[in-house]
Amino acid sequence: MARLSRLLAEVERFLGNTGFDRAPWLTVAFGAGIGAWFALPTAWHWLGWVALCLGLAGAGGAAFRPDGEHPFVRQAAILLPLALAAGCLSVWARSELVGTEAIARPMVVAIEGRVLSREDQPAMERTRLVLATRLPERPGVTRVRVNLPAAKDDPALAAGAIVALRVRLMPPAPPMLPGGYNFARKAWFSGLAATGSLIGDVEIVEPGPGGTGLARIKTALATHVQGQITGSEGGIATALATGDPGAIAETDAQAMRDAGLAHLLSISGLHVSAVIGAAYLIAIRLLALWPWLALRVRLPIVAAGAGALAGIAYTLLTGAQVPTVRSCVGALLVLAALALGRQALSLRMLAVAAFLVLLLWPESIVGPSFQMSFAAVLAIVALSGAEPVRRFLAPREEPMAMRTLRFFGMLLLTGVVIELVLMPIGLYHFHRAGAYGAIANIVAIPLTTTIIMPMEAIALLLDVVGLGAPAWWIVGSAIEAMLAMAHWIASRPGAVTTLPAMGASGYALFVIGGLWLGLWSGAIRFWGLVPAVVGAVSLLLLEPPDILVSGDGKHVGITGLSGGDLLVLREARSDYVRDNLTELAGMTGDIRTLEDWPEARCSREFCVLAIERGGRIWRLLMSRGTEMVPERALAASCERADIVISDRWLPYSCRPTTLKVDRRTLSRTGGLTIDLDGPKVTTVAESEGRHGWWRSREPRKRRSEPPRDPGLSPGVKSDQ
Repeated sequence: MARLSRLLAEVERFLGNTGFDRAPWLTVAFGAGIGAWFALPTAWHWLGWVALCLGLAGAGGAAFRPDGEHPFVRQAAILLPLALAAGCLSVWARSELVGTEAIARPMVVAIEGRVLSREDQPAMERTRLVLATRLPERPGVTRVRVNLPAAKDDPALAAGAIVALRVRLMPPAPPMLPGGYNFARKAWFSGLAATGSLIGDVEIVEPGPGGTGLARIKTALATHVQGQITGSEGGIATALATGDPGAIAETDAQAMRDAGLAHLLSISGLHVSAVIGAAYLIAIRLLALWPWLALRVRLPIVAAGAGALAGIAYTLLTGAQVPTVRSCVGALLVLAALALGRQALSLRMLAVAAFLVLLLWPESIVGPSFQMSFAAVLAIVALSGAEPVRRFLAPREEPMAMRTLRFFGMLLLTGVVIELVLMPIGLYHFHRAGAYGAIANIVAIPLTTTIIMPMEAIALLLDVVGLGAPAWWIVGSAIEAMLAMAHWIASRPGAVTTLPAMGASGYALFVIGGLWLGLWSGAIRFWGLVPAVVGAVSLLLLEPPDILVSGDGKHVGITGLSGGDLLVLREARSDYVRDNLTELAGMTGDIRTLEDWPEARCSREFCVLAIERGGRIWRLLMSRGTEMVPERALAASCERADIVISDRWLPYSCRPTTLKVDRRTLSRTGGLTIDLDGPKVTTVAESEGRHGWWRSREPRKRRSEPPRDPGLSPGVKSDQ
């Protein structure tokens, strides 16, 4: 007991000396509880997590008296487990309330529904509609998303319109491969049951009023901006004004991403802060010109109110998307701190903003937008609070040139720190990251906040009297210069870092280390470098899997045989498929088909390839055709293969020496990757558990199958 008492005393002293602040750590615990719900597979695990946390909180309350010697330890022992339980329960409740089960299978159906929203994407020559409709064999109203070619668009297809159309609907796609983009999860929390495309024409039963007044203003504003500036420059100007990036060409958008400037294309904290900051400064400067008011009213409060109104209006105008609302909430808290005379940017303010966002949208914690935005702000707060930085920025008598150099030096340091923090997040989610983002942002951020956005606002005001052309020319020229810089930086050697899909353990170490570095003060914070560096180094040690198999079995990628090139079973028609294969493999070279590879033997129905891994030769048999194959011949080929991969249902007589991956297997596992050195198989299903957006579907037996042979599958001909 004496040893335990000394340990508790040391912990209490540590918490007291390091400036322990409950709010940030409670928010971290709340977020960890949400993360636990995503990581744990079933409802029994979630219940067990909640019960364990409540038990720990009860034990902490029983072990420490309210008036005892260890108040910090008592608070941590009670509040942290409660926050962990609350996080799990909040996202579970959110999933049950808004989650929408996907349609069971693809379907072609004629529907009639009401347009809930529309998104114009002129750069992709399409319009995207979200409809409320009724589907066969499905009770109630269902939300679906449909893509229309630009040629089929009609101004009457506005929010509120009733339309009749024939569509091909698909269930929202799960990750194609382990570590891939999980649209099924996003659709679950967005209430979408299906996505699809138009077949034929759209019949407008009743034109729509165009939604709310703000929606009509947004549409009119986007049309006006694109009428003043054409091309991607106009698309970026439209995105800054309305939050709609649909008119930006994909090549320009990719260059911005590779240059580390993608955050400028979506309304985020930078844009909201610029609008609120401009409104605050203009209001307080103008009001200060009125001495009577300045002597009787606290101008910071009035200016904060003006900034808040501007920020809320801008958020609503740009669509009130979750990232924008999150940024607006954070900016409003900063305004409140300014109005109350508190520190504007602090860990507590950041924690309150993060908690409010997680309370309203707990699912956002697994998305890159939440992680990147709050990680960037946490890095800024931690950096600004560091003692060396405080000394560097302390006021002093010095020439203007030195002050300017100090400003740009701090801007460069901040950019480098933010880039180091965000790069692992980008690599985890997107498997690629720009290496020169800090340099690019030194130019792009001031250009956007001091020239492009202010001049665009001035141009819109001058357009009221028809004098906005010069201002629009400045806006277009500045955006053109920014795009030219983005393309130049993205084309530099080593500008883009690509890595295969990384494991959750390495990423978790980096997150833990980053939080420790950011939330503690003093020398103790540097202990966070240990897990952060270990997690970052684990990125450098990543090697691509040897074989990648898509969830439908149609696409197989093989790495390590042709330098930086990726060998594929068949040519992919979709950019989505090609991007997933190359990004998740961490490949930067070309894509080559197996039939063009001299060491592969391919027929119309199958490809055979032998590769050396782990000191042995692996023989692969992969199907790529649709014709009937004699079962006896197939069984003989399977016996000579180590791994068989097929998008068909293979008969039980097909028995390779190591692994058989067919449609029956993939229906349970989803896409998978194979490391032959282990060997080790990683599947999509391992990370999805039994959450609502993932359902393991056993293949249904087709009527053409002879009932006497349950292993006989379509596409395999029996010669018995």
